[in-house]
Amino acid sequence: MAAVIKAKAFVGKKAPDFTLPTTGGREVKLSDYIGRKVILFFYPKDLTPACTQESCDFRDSYTAFGQSNAVVLGISIDTAETHERFASKYDLPFELLADTEHKVCELYGVWQMKKLYGREYMGLVRSTFLINEKGKLVREWRNLRVKGHVQEVLQAVNEQ
Repeated sequence: MAAVIKAKAFVGKKAPDFTLPTTGGREVKLSDYIGRKVILFFYPKDLTPACTQESCDFRDSYTAFGQSNAVVLGISIDTAETHERFASKYDLPFELLADTEHKVCELYGVWQMKKLYGREYMGLVRSTFLINEKGKLVREWRNLRVKGHVQEVLQAVNEQ
């Protein structure tokens, strides 16, 4: 098993910058959003029940996030093509970024050892990060439950 990479993202510090591919052959760079709040939500897999629920919850609150000068970005290790199918099927209005080699997941400390039915493996742990307009990481939610999470994130965004 690969070693767990220590998180390089710390609350109170500048959020690690990155560039990742998204749908349509484009790329998204975190630093392009300086001047806006950014919600980075890391989710394990497109088109699975909990990830679909979480993404649809962010979709349903998308306008409210926009009114608070916030942009929503979803990240998983799926490909941009899979993201395109997922976004299209559920009418997701925000970018889904493809971290197929889990480098950004490692930067944010969400690529970790997981256990399922007694089997251990490396995988993405559902987590969300709030970055302020200056690019500073101000809040994190790690290994979270989907129910009620988006409302909690929206409240934190409105308090910033």
